[in-house]
Amino acid sequence: MALTATIYNFDITLSDMDRGVYEELALRVAQHPAESPEYLLTRVLAYCLEYTEGIAFSKGISEGDDPALFVRDLTGRTLAWIEVGWPDADRLHRGSKSAERVAIYTHRNPTTLLAQLAGKRIHRAAEIPIYALDRGFVDAVLAQLDRRAAFELSVTERHLYLTINGQTIEGDIAEHRLSEKG
Repeated sequence: MALTATIYNFDITLSDMDRGVYEELALRVAQHPAESPEYLLTRVLAYCLEYTEGIAFSKGISEGDDPALFVRDLTGRTLAWIEVGWPDADRLHRGSKSAERVAIYTHRNPTTLLAQLAGKRIHRAAEIPIYALDRGFVDAVLAQLDRRAAFELSVTERHLYLTINGQTIEGDIAEHRLSEKG
């Protein structure tokens, strides 16, 4: 019997003071059976942290050629290619050639990802930020998360404040850069 996706509904009040973005978001997100809860949460947080007109989730893990998130303009041109987790160099190279901007959000150790990508051919590698979410923050949010969740997310100087179930959880986003290779 094939496993099916688990649907999560998120009602999010977003206050991103770093970018001047203040929105009420209602997201319906499918978690693929092969997708970890950490990956799902990182996708949702990346959506919030990158929120702009034209942002959308891709079809997910089952659609291997697409990033986790993308931003397109009204003509369909890809403006941003946003990866989550551990993208390989070929995906980043392809994304960097097809989009104006590429970013990676990870809940894992960024040092390992940087080592994995070191020396690989990636178009405009030096322009690709890797945003590492604090692992303690991710774990604390997951402990509070249900399939139907409402939370407030505030961002100030790349520091996250997430209030869920009456509890405020704080965490940092560390930015890393790929070195220019290839």
